[in-house]
Amino acid sequence: MDAIDKKILTILQSRARIKKSEMARELKLPQTTLRERVRRLEESGVIKNYRAVIDPEKIGMAVQALVAITLDRHESSDIRSFEKGIKTIPNIKACYHLSGRFDYMLHVVAKDLQQLGDLVKVGITSLPDFGRCETYLVFSEVESARTWPFEDQNG
Repeated sequence: MDAIDKKILTILQSRARIKKSEMARELKLPQTTLRERVRRLEESGVIKNYRAVIDPEKIGMAVQALVAITLDRHESSDIRSFEKGIKTIPNIKACYHLSGRFDYMLHVVAKDLQQLGDLVKVGITSLPDFGRCETYLVFSEVESARTWPFEDQNG
């Protein structure tokens, strides 16, 4: 990956819907070169997807929380089983496998505190090998969807 690829990625992270012609002009590249570079970044898996950033409150998800989870057992099969269960719960926005005091940190969304309580008490605690959890309410989102940094934009 060279400096031009990094510039392409920087632009796409904040303006994914930019027209290729506009980006080519901005980067002073021929459109065919730009298209080929973007295609290569997509095919190699560097660019995994293009998504819309949605305001959770505008779709009725007014409550966000972080749920820290400790598993009862830590065998590979237990971890796989737990992670498979996580993927079945639509209100889990993100799941991180951690080192340290907790095994997992979940970012969950709910329409209200009642739904959050049900999500934790019924959905999450019934997952395979669940041990215990701590739930932290999110008061406000200070920063979200930051772009991935490229330390050296020039090469």
